[in-house]
Amino acid sequence: MTENRMSFDKKIKYDDLTPKQKELFNFQKIAATLADFGYNCIKLADDWQGADFLAYHNDGTTTLKVQLKSRLTINEKYRGKGIWVAFPHKREWYLIEHDRLVDKVGTHTVWLGSSSWREKLGYHSTSINPELLVSLKENKLGPVYGSVLIEDEEISGPASVD
Repeated sequence: MTENRMSFDKKIKYDDLTPKQKELFNFQKIAATLADFGYNCIKLADDWQGADFLAYHNDGTTTLKVQLKSRLTINEKYRGKGIWVAFPHKREWYLIEHDRLVDKVGTHTVWLGSSSWREKLGYHSTSINPELLVSLKENKLGPVYGSVLIEDEEISGPASVD
């Protein structure tokens, strides 16, 4: 007689996943974190109104449209749409309303004066200066468990929009 059970040995290597598999993997990670805050997350098939997923709070009234990024990202196409940006930094998840993030970036960095922002209307970076990081403390959700997104040590310095 065979047993009706599955072996759940941890065999996944993040780097071996396809880009779509990485996106789904990362969604599951942030969704688990948001569950601790009372949110149920629903992955969207496409970027509906700029969102990768919706996070419904168990209060029955709060719904967040969330864009999941591999690093701190601002983009003009998200402004004025009520989009929230979720991103990891130094093994911590952050979640912040996009327009509020632009305000903080403007206060604590020179990024809004960069050619990337002025010409391409976007900016992203894995490097966050100490002042900006302190201002983001209120937006820290908690630790990133296991491999997720792009490892900080694999990318150095700021980058422009893809």
